[in-house]
Amino acid sequence: MLNKLFDLDARGTTARTEIVAGITTFLAMSYIIFVNPDILANAGMDRGAVFVATCLSAAIGSAIMGLYANYPIAIAPGMGLNAYFTYGVVIGMGLSWQVALMAVFLSGVIFVVLSLLPIREWIINAIPMEMKMAISAGIGLFLIIIGLTGVGIVTSHPATIVGLGDLSQNAALLAIFCFCLIGILEARKVPGGILIGILATTLIGIVFGAAPLPGLLSMPPSIEPTLLAMDWSQALNLGITIIVISFLFVDMFDTAGTLVSVAHRAGLLDNKGNVTNLRRALVADSTATVVGAALGTSSATSYVESVAGVKAGGRTGLTALTVAGLFCLALFFAPLAGAVQPYATMPALVYVGCLMLSGLTHVNWQDPTSFVPAGITAVAMPLTYSIANGIGLGIIVYVVLKLGAGKWRDVGPGALVLAAAFLAKFVFLDSV
Repeated sequence: MLNKLFDLDARGTTARTEIVAGITTFLAMSYIIFVNPDILANAGMDRGAVFVATCLSAAIGSAIMGLYANYPIAIAPGMGLNAYFTYGVVIGMGLSWQVALMAVFLSGVIFVVLSLLPIREWIINAIPMEMKMAISAGIGLFLIIIGLTGVGIVTSHPATIVGLGDLSQNAALLAIFCFCLIGILEARKVPGGILIGILATTLIGIVFGAAPLPGLLSMPPSIEPTLLAMDWSQALNLGITIIVISFLFVDMFDTAGTLVSVAHRAGLLDNKGNVTNLRRALVADSTATVVGAALGTSSATSYVESVAGVKAGGRTGLTALTVAGLFCLALFFAPLAGAVQPYATMPALVYVGCLMLSGLTHVNWQDPTSFVPAGITAVAMPLTYSIANGIGLGIIVYVVLKLGAGKWRDVGPGALVLAAAFLAKFVFLDSV
């Protein structure tokens, strides 16, 4: 039944491999269960209700991605999007979190419409092949900076912006051990090397007192404080329109970058470099945002951490469905979920990020109109802490250099439209 539903044989995988990949992806992204409530609580939302909304939106979105799109990509409330929700919209603009949820809901509805139409698919496929490879590498760098800062190996510095952290701390030492263990296991081609590294480091951390013993079962908190709590009183306000567009822009291109990157690693790009079966993946992603807003959380998006599961062998929707099941279990095992600390998950992101840098080998390094925009795309993602910004800046530079060098045949109409749209976003929307 599973083989027929997910085409396991056709994609060269097995149910066991897919389940292991799903567990790996879940462990790599499970931090969102704790981080998202913390961030949205600063907007005045009920922490317990957001915890439940986070788990449910991730479970529903990942299940749709797995069953409808048959992609090994997990969905959950997006990092960056939740920060914009709290610090940009609620605190920065002085709006209530109920109004912000309404804006997220509207952006999700527009997202669904664009996903059902060929518009969004056309936008993503309009990105040139060499830029898609740069996006993959850029997300790799993004994962590396997230992982290194998450365990204190890289920290902020008042003079140099970033600097080396205190490597004598337990978290840093355990993270270094975990990274090396994963690298050794993968080099020896041990199946599930990433998962083994995460679990082994978690156990060592508990033994040496770096993490508390996991607690027992607990019932989920009530979701009532945030369920359908959207405030529609300002829906026609011009300022809300700008917020909706901003949510839409960031979510759309974060998702685009993630889909391209994960599909590349999973071998789901066609011979033209386009993502196969893209529309269903887009519908799954956008539907998750609508559902999440109704439950009480910020925009959901496809997770770059899904690459960890793909590296562990995930190739089908059974990986995503496994993630969905684990998010449901997390509702009842919240104390146990806390046993897996960042020092055991962040190294997996760093390792996978290093693997993704191989995307740059597909760039033409003899042509400045190719490698310059590719370099800008890859570097801008970690430096601006945004996948969308990296794509936008890279596309703009790509179009300008190609046209300036007289290579206008390399620039399709889609790239022109994207460059103009991103330029308008950077100049007008981001300045509001």
